[in-house]
Amino acid sequence: MARGTAALSGPAAVRQAGGLAGETAGPSPYHRTVSTTQIAFLKGHGTENDFVIIPDYDGRIELSPAAVARLCDRRAGIGADGVLRVVRSAAHPEARAMAGEAEWFMDYRNSDGSIAEMCGNGVRVFARYLRHAGLVEAGDLAVATRAGIRQAHIAKDGPDGTPGGITVGMGRAVLPEGEVTVTVGGRTRPARNVNMGNPHAVTFVDHLDDAGDLYTAPGVAPAETYPDGTNVEFVADRGPRHVAMRVHERGSGETRSCGTGACAVMVATARRDGLDPAVTGLPVTYTVDIPGGRLVISEAPDGTVEMTGPAVIVAEGVFDPSWLAAALA
Repeated sequence: MARGTAALSGPAAVRQAGGLAGETAGPSPYHRTVSTTQIAFLKGHGTENDFVIIPDYDGRIELSPAAVARLCDRRAGIGADGVLRVVRSAAHPEARAMAGEAEWFMDYRNSDGSIAEMCGNGVRVFARYLRHAGLVEAGDLAVATRAGIRQAHIAKDGPDGTPGGITVGMGRAVLPEGEVTVTVGGRTRPARNVNMGNPHAVTFVDHLDDAGDLYTAPGVAPAETYPDGTNVEFVADRGPRHVAMRVHERGSGETRSCGTGACAVMVATARRDGLDPAVTGLPVTYTVDIPGGRLVISEAPDGTVEMTGPAVIVAEGVFDPSWLAAALA
């Protein structure tokens, strides 16, 4: 089973075991060395969207979909909405071309093991890990993702040591044309197709309970609009430029928060309200409440979207790859 320690090494050198293998050379950012039969991990969350963080600076750990799914299992594994593997961009084939601009690549996987292009809350937690490990200082930071480079800003800690908020440049929203509908509980509603580097279908409801239990993915049509599936957001008004949302994340189910989803919601809501910064020349900011907390989303006249919110590291530990190998046998 996974077990915690008070002080750990950086990414451990490990032997191949059940779809999870690797080793890492170099100095440790922590305090002592972990056995070569153990793999270091951390748990973190951004507005309760939680992640298992696997430090793997040299890109030598291979995570199969089954291994990711077991790590994210809340009863038989560590438990999380997804996995963030921390890799130097130069060491990962998908990120090597971005290494000159961003030293670190966020290899993000959904809780079912599928690969995702981007995760807004994940970028904040990823940035918090880099600061926590002493790999970066407070200030500006570039993070490589499968959706491209994302710029982040880590605010300085407060006088009482409270971690500062993290702002992430989420890129520009793309609003494909064409009608989209979302069906849940036998009722079909119109939705807005928004792409934030990953796909979203945003629909407005009178009450968030109208979204149903969200244990299963809502129906989205036409299916060809989202050939790889989509995230679905249900949005209710709370006040001027203030909304609340629930989300079914593709590959994860309902989560407590979704950063790219909150950005998609902000853009869709602004357009519904007749606000387009590209037309008015003025930035627009909305507060977006999610079950796990609150995010502030802004869109600038040039179309760039920024998200600000908290991110914390809550635990560190190690797990034995033999446990994972046995679980997957």
